[in-house]
Amino acid sequence: MVSSSQKRGDKYDAHHQTAGGTATGDHRYGDEGFYEKGYEKTSISDIAREMHVAQGLCYRYFSSKEELFDTALDQYATLQVQRLCANMRPDMSLSELAANAPSFLETENDDSYAEKFYHDSGNTKFHWQLSLKVCEKLQPIVADFLRAAIDRGEIRLADPDTAASFFVYGQLGILLDHTLPAQERVMRVRRFLSDVLKNFC
Repeated sequence: MVSSSQKRGDKYDAHHQTAGGTATGDHRYGDEGFYEKGYEKTSISDIAREMHVAQGLCYRYFSSKEELFDTALDQYATLQVQRLCANMRPDMSLSELAANAPSFLETENDDSYAEKFYHDSGNTKFHWQLSLKVCEKLQPIVADFLRAAIDRGEIRLADPDTAASFFVYGQLGILLDHTLPAQERVMRVRRFLSDVLKNFC
């Protein structure tokens, strides 16, 4: 099912590209403006000026700054999931996947305005929103990997959807714990996932 934010984003992408704009299908709706001025101080007119389009064009596709931000967040989350899944193969074993798949932390280091905005110390709320959106998109992908592993006889699992939710959302408590070094957080999650998966073999 395609979300309303995805529909708005796709529709705007097609128009902006044919109008000679700079859209590339990624996360750029107001990224620079939100980062430099902050969410509260950034207006639709600021975003339109940044994107070199008329303010009325923004309102044609987005009724408010909030709606535009939700679309930007959804697209950046989609990009993050694509990065997380880039090296996944349908035939990959779960142990191999747990050991080698990149974590959220390893895909968020792209030095873009979006990355800087979501990881700014004053934007914790928005980082949580992004993390939850990534989990929402990643959960069904992980569930499909678990089903494939069940079909191969690799694991015994009665409810792959619940297990996928646990594996995906359950990482956030560790990955967002900034009292631990980033690499330590990643290693803890990988060790835990490997240990849990052994119990289903």
